[in-house]
Amino acid sequence: MPETITSYNDVMEMLDSFLREPIAFWDEFYRDREKPVPIFANVPDENLAAYVQEGRLSPGKVLDLGCGAGRNALYLAAQGFEVDAVDLSGTSLEWARERAEKCNLSINFLHANIFNMELKDAAYDVIYDSGCFHHIAPHRRISYKELLDKGLKTGGHFGITCFAAGGKWGGAELSDWEVYRTGSLMGGLGFTEERLITLFSTLEPVEVRRMKDVKESEELFGASDLLAGLFKRR
Repeated sequence: MPETITSYNDVMEMLDSFLREPIAFWDEFYRDREKPVPIFANVPDENLAAYVQEGRLSPGKVLDLGCGAGRNALYLAAQGFEVDAVDLSGTSLEWARERAEKCNLSINFLHANIFNMELKDAAYDVIYDSGCFHHIAPHRRISYKELLDKGLKTGGHFGITCFAAGGKWGGAELSDWEVYRTGSLMGGLGFTEERLITLFSTLEPVEVRRMKDVKESEELFGASDLLAGLFKRR
């Protein structure tokens, strides 16, 4: 590709090349399924399960951003949602498809960059992101919010889990400018409840809190080093 900037997209792609983890990184991350990685367990986020069980989210069409090995997508499909699940890693999607077939669940898995995928206007009742947003560089938050604005129905919900600032698994406490000075996301950016509400200020916050720590026996994933947020499109 010629290294010439003639458009907004050229600027975004240039900055991506400096800061985005390559596809090969994520393929390798998911290759060893026996690694003791908490998010490899086939259980949903505790906050997501609570939203469904409490009736905050009702079955409809949902987009799972950065679905990984499919644990939240499988949960939602089992609860009667129509699920599109997208990820950059073909390795993670292969694992997710195997899980879905084993559970006899129908999920539309998409191998794509979330910023390049085809998206219909107001296509989704719910857009959910567990662990994708904190790996996105600051300049791509513009694209991310455009995705929400385009894809989410009026009255629809956006749910997110991400690193809390200074968490033990990640959560680099960098200003947006420092990301570019250092040339790194330091393994994933950290956020506070106040900052999440500010970043998604066009949406109405329903609940923003620390995730609850959950024992393996509860068949849920939850860790208080992460934030959980639920927002509604006005």
